[in-house]
Amino acid sequence: MELIIKNLDKKYGNGVHALNNVNLTIKTGMFGLLGPNGAGKSSLMRTLATLQDADSGSVMLGDIDVLNNKEAVRKVLGYLPQEFGVYPRTSAVDLMDNLALLKGFENKTDRKEMIEQLLVKVNLWDHRKNAVASYSGGMRQRFGIAQCLIGNPKLVIVDEPTAGLDPGERNRFYNILSEIGENTIVILSTHIVQDVRELCTQMAIVDKGTVLFSGNTDDALLEVKDKVWEKKVSKLELPKYQENYEVISNKLVGGQPLIHVFSNQSLEGFAKAEENLEDVFFAKLNQLV
Repeated sequence: MELIIKNLDKKYGNGVHALNNVNLTIKTGMFGLLGPNGAGKSSLMRTLATLQDADSGSVMLGDIDVLNNKEAVRKVLGYLPQEFGVYPRTSAVDLMDNLALLKGFENKTDRKEMIEQLLVKVNLWDHRKNAVASYSGGMRQRFGIAQCLIGNPKLVIVDEPTAGLDPGERNRFYNILSEIGENTIVILSTHIVQDVRELCTQMAIVDKGTVLFSGNTDDALLEVKDKVWEKKVSKLELPKYQENYEVISNKLVGGQPLIHVFSNQSLEGFAKAEENLEDVFFAKLNQLV
């Protein structure tokens, strides 16, 4: 199955052009949607999740017209928004049962079996009787994935899922997403480059509602191969380098700025940096490639 997005456009009343002629083809597996805050990622996710209308364009999930047949989409959709609310005193198993009912699973025995399988899958079965509101951030995100998977969806959308998770919970979350992506279209919307590199083979970079890159992560790396150079400089020197070079990023390493500079030729005093998706990301945002 494929999700095919053509000429998708959305402009809000305040004049913000959230989606500007977006074209993407997304196949089964993990697809990373990468962009800075405000790039249009959430607008695209909300449109695909049938939570808002587009101004123009088309979206097809297999033979389902996503923009014009929302009920059909919702039957095969799993959605984990950036933030989701829960009833304060409702246990995980009861909340899952209510959500399964809303998705049309009327047989009590079938619901019970499915809910057990899903809570075991995300390692929450032992905590099934606890209120979801009492869960840690990582546990709540794993519950979010469990509710996403009710009904064996064909499309799963997760929006900024790992923000605030500690490294252990982050790894557990990665593993669950990777397993889901073996048989399902999973769109991971994030501004964290590491998430995309570790999980996804296909990706897109968006900014200001426009797709700057779409394709294989390895192909993305080729766009900056042998074109990124690095050097440690003093904090006082940093403005001079930013003025005289195409500095695409800088970060403190041992209290000293390490700058990455984009150049098609070698630079005296610089070492060639090993290409990474972060360099691709910043080079695309700065329209250097």
